[in-house]
Amino acid sequence: MPFLTTGERSFLQAVAKLGYCNPFLPERVEYEREVLGPDFEESEAIWSLRVDDPDTPRVNPLKIVARVEVLVGKLRKRLASGTSATERDLFLYEDAVLFLLFHRYQDHFYQAIVQEEKPQPPRKRFEFYQEFLHDWEYYFGLPTFPFPTREEAPHLFACFFQVRRAFHHIFRHIIGSSMIAARLRAAVWQSIFTHDMRRYRRSLYQRMGDFTTLITGPSGTGKELVARAIALSRYLPFHPDTLTFREDFTRLFYAINLSALPTTLVESELFGHRRGAFTGALQDKQGWLELCPPLGTVFLDEIGDLDPAVQVKLLRVLQTRQFQRLGETTAREFHGKLIAATNRNLYEAMQRGQFREDLYYRLCSDLIVTPSLYEQLRESPAVLGELLLFIAQRVVGPTEAERLAREAEAWIMTCLGPDYPWPGNIRELEQCVRNVLIRREYHPPERTPLSWKEELLQAFHSGSLTAEELLCRYCTLVYAQTRSYEETARRLQLDRRTVKRKIDPQLLARCRTASPAPQQRGAPGQP
Repeated sequence: MPFLTTGERSFLQAVAKLGYCNPFLPERVEYEREVLGPDFEESEAIWSLRVDDPDTPRVNPLKIVARVEVLVGKLRKRLASGTSATERDLFLYEDAVLFLLFHRYQDHFYQAIVQEEKPQPPRKRFEFYQEFLHDWEYYFGLPTFPFPTREEAPHLFACFFQVRRAFHHIFRHIIGSSMIAARLRAAVWQSIFTHDMRRYRRSLYQRMGDFTTLITGPSGTGKELVARAIALSRYLPFHPDTLTFREDFTRLFYAINLSALPTTLVESELFGHRRGAFTGALQDKQGWLELCPPLGTVFLDEIGDLDPAVQVKLLRVLQTRQFQRLGETTAREFHGKLIAATNRNLYEAMQRGQFREDLYYRLCSDLIVTPSLYEQLRESPAVLGELLLFIAQRVVGPTEAERLAREAEAWIMTCLGPDYPWPGNIRELEQCVRNVLIRREYHPPERTPLSWKEELLQAFHSGSLTAEELLCRYCTLVYAQTRSYEETARRLQLDRRTVKRKIDPQLLARCRTASPAPQQRGAPGQP
């Protein structure tokens, strides 16, 4: 009898593809359908958290694991009896066993995650590794099976724990059944494991800290949540002798909001300082780059607001992995991972000279874009109810959550309407829920548009105008006062034809609406 029949080989090939795919991409659905055939549950096509019943097990994975367990048992008996198999078929057997072992112990890993997330958790020993190792030996410890070796068991155990942590942090905290939300979950998964899980397992698990992740998107769309999910899902080596992992994953995330600190304090927080380096530096201080361990992550929020002088120093960190404390010349090493986020358009900031191009191209090896709430609701209006229930559970607990969510949704539909743009995104939606809870109503702040003078003054003070934009607006402003190209050219000492080219018609219309035509010499509107 051959080691694998044609049908068994096709089944294991589909299982292998499923085991190494991104669980949040549509391909997972196709692979599950390929494995189960007519038994596939179509209702589970989009894999997102059921806020109303988060602990309901998924039917499709349970069916698949049961089938894999039966077939793997048969194949082990064939190997034990001396049935010969090709290397390709042995790899399929290996993939199936790893698929089975992960699902057999994923609940153990989940309980460990929940335990670690509690305040001041005890240092946990993973006692069930001994049971895992026993299963490993049972399936792989055969004279006719040359791989994987026993020495690889701790590494695969660590990979399983990482996969379970990543799924937990992505699935539980990036919610919504829209395809936009599903694509965001898939993007975060790729930031952790890349698109090739086999390559990651072989070698990349040691190198992902070398890649910087840049998260962009409107304010209030969960950029820090994405950064936290990536940081808490990094690979942690497992020590089989002590049955512990090298680090506690809950203590490896260091977040700094750059826009909330003055430049000197930003440098001190990032790089540290020496006593006397500046006024108020009364003692030596370690910065986050120094405190962050090799398996940790530093998150720089609002990096678009970083002072140009600090941008240069951060660029050196990304290029050489070295930095210096303020007031010192000693080079120190940064061994962790860096994640940055901004709600600004960095491309426009680079064009205006406000953000260094070389720094941007050091940051953008891995890009994630968080969608606005309006985008999600436009694609899938039902997401509003899911998000409201999720927020209500955090605000009032599970007992009152459903009632509060219904009240908030009724207010939104009646008073704001389904097309309200939610400029504050998820953060605004949460405040809406809190307002409805306290006052049974929510009124968004009135957004009065800036006058053209206020816009020009704001742009001037922020330094956001190019020289060309500044000239166009200034020419338009003076022409709105003089109503004469000749007079405008005389005042600005420019050629009349240049002035005519620089006039902005839209800005001119706003200027004329705001100010009556002046009484002056010369022909108004003179061409």
